Amino acid sequence: MQVKSAAPLYRTEEGLGIWPHRGKVACVGVGQSPTLRRWEGSADTSVGAWAILAIRMAIAEAGVKASDVDGMVLVPSTSTGSLWPESKPLPESFLRRFKQTENRLDGIAQLSPEWLLKNIPELTNVKTVIIAHECMTMALTAAIEAVGQGRATTCLAVKGWHNFEGRYYHGGVNAEPTVSGSFQKKYIDSLAGPGCYPVATQFQRYMYKYGKTHEMMAPFVVNSRKNGLLFPEGFWAQHRPFELTEEDYNNERWIAKPANVLDNDLPIHTAAAYVVTTSERARDLRQKPVYVLGHAGSATIDGDDCYELQPHGAIETLEEAEERSATTARKVYEAAGLTWRDIQFENFYDGFGLFHVFHLEGFSFAGVKCGEGLDFYKTDISIDGPNPVSPSGGNIGCGRTRWWMHTDSIQQIRGTAGARQIKIPAEVGISGGFEPWWSNFIVWSKHPS
Repeated sequence: MQVKSAAPLYRTEEGLGIWPHRGKVACVGVGQSPTLRRWEGSADTSVGAWAILAIRMAIAEAGVKASDVDGMVLVPSTSTGSLWPESKPLPESFLRRFKQTENRLDGIAQLSPEWLLKNIPELTNVKTVIIAHECMTMALTAAIEAVGQGRATTCLAVKGWHNFEGRYYHGGVNAEPTVSGSFQKKYIDSLAGPGCYPVATQFQRYMYKYGKTHEMMAPFVVNSRKNGLLFPEGFWAQHRPFELTEEDYNNERWIAKPANVLDNDLPIHTAAAYVVTTSERARDLRQKPVYVLGHAGSATIDGDDCYELQPHGAIETLEEAEERSATTARKVYEAAGLTWRDIQFENFYDGFGLFHVFHLEGFSFAGVKCGEGLDFYKTDISIDGPNPVSPSGGNIGCGRTRWWMHTDSIQQIRGTAGARQIKIPAEVGISGGFEPWWSNFIVWSKHPS
């Protein structure tokens, strides 16, 4: 079994032309575990157990045999800040239930390929394992490129999120008086305060630059929650099925003004998997194939490492975010051989709802230009309208995963989104994220060309 980094598989440069595997790769299976706000300690609901469940669900939906799977792309990290205390013993039920690796936290606070393959014995033919960075978008993009390049013919993309009791970022290295190592890159050298602080500063500048107000975000957040409640796999639909009003949004408390509670996604506990294969093979499988026309993103690639583009100052400015969003869009459209006029719907990432507008404007969705996004939100952006915005509900409407947008895009094009199905024909859509300074986006199509 070969274990490789995903970093060389990402398209992060302009001028590469149309993606050479355009229309030759398709997604044929999606698996989604249930969701929880926090793990309650049961072996059956651990992030490892739910990753196994999601993998088996994706394989079953695709209609392939487990022995057909010859590739796996995995994000080992399962948290953005929820840490298992070093002194806390692991649940005995978990230790009895699963085969362990050298890392005691495998299946609880991380996922390794060794742990998954030990505990999914039917995966007997995995020859290539690729380690992706940060989130499902990175894993799914790498799986798509791996199949395109012939590194695998039937490939899994896997990601889990654990969430333990307590508050995020209050333990481990975050409790130290200084920031160092990999966390120095994460915090861009000198950042302290809430995670939404950089985006809040960019949005403050956006409002000043274009003469807008925070209240103009309300239609987007209300629409996202409404769509999320139509996504039965999502957290809000499963556990807190109530809609928001614009008044609710405008009266919420600030986290880092002008970012309030509802501009931040809700950390949850869950797992998902996708099956990607060649278009030739996909034609004979159980589900309608959803074809990939192209992918691209923005990142710093340094050998096998992949991390965010660095700002010129302490944090990224609005102008940097706008330029990087526009540059990413040019790369994505170039790869797919399309323009914004060819896109029926968008599922751009919204973990901090405020930067969704940067993606929207950067990609010129529905012809929207810089400074016009908040006015566009006041038009009909619903699933019933001519320009569906985030029909998945995204992280804001479903909980923090960074993959609802991909699942929804696939279901929209298949015609299996149920109550969320957009009313205009879903022929081509874009999904991806996560932030303007570190991203990948995928163009999905009903047809291979």
